[in-house]
Amino acid sequence: MDTSRASWRNTTHDWAGTVDLAHLAGIRRDPAAFAPGGAWHLVLEVVAYAADEAEYGGGGRCRVTLHPDGSVSVADDGRGTDTRFDEHGHVVKKPVMATKDLRFFDLPEAQTLPDGHPRRGMSVVAALSEWLVHTNRRRNGSWTQRYEHGSPVTGLEAVPDDGTTGTVVHFLPGERLRAEGWAQGDVGALAAAWPHLSVEARR
Repeated sequence: MDTSRASWRNTTHDWAGTVDLAHLAGIRRDPAAFAPGGAWHLVLEVVAYAADEAEYGGGGRCRVTLHPDGSVSVADDGRGTDTRFDEHGHVVKKPVMATKDLRFFDLPEAQTLPDGHPRRGMSVVAALSEWLVHTNRRRNGSWTQRYEHGSPVTGLEAVPDDGTTGTVVHFLPGERLRAEGWAQGDVGALAAAWPHLSVEARR
């Protein structure tokens, strides 16, 4: 797509902006409200996007890995985050990490995640993590980008194409959330909530 960004239809996020600092700051002010139960809720926020892709594609896979440093990565085999070229030839990726998800964030009827709490979107994960690395593979190119406390600290950095599509979201929840834990969640129970998605857990 090579058209004006202003003409792009907003479905899940507003293409007009890349970072909403006030939105991210609001999340950081109240981690208990946006990540009830600790880091496990952040994992569910990420896996929910993999479940969206799996439902769209008629099935998909996701791998949740707990790393020795306390960080978590969620890898899926979906289409990857939407990435386009604007009228100036600049690469623009859907601002999923640093702006609100229009479907959920301010809506009282938002989807409920398997822990019983409302879905708010990926920006919650980014804002409440010390760092987050988003690696994306699509048919039109692959890249990675790093965030710290929700704000991007690098541009889109190209990575070699390996013939696959999908995303890897690797993040280190804030210390307070790590102390509350994430392993109390039952990965096996996610099948009931997201029947199109096969979830594997690793340590």
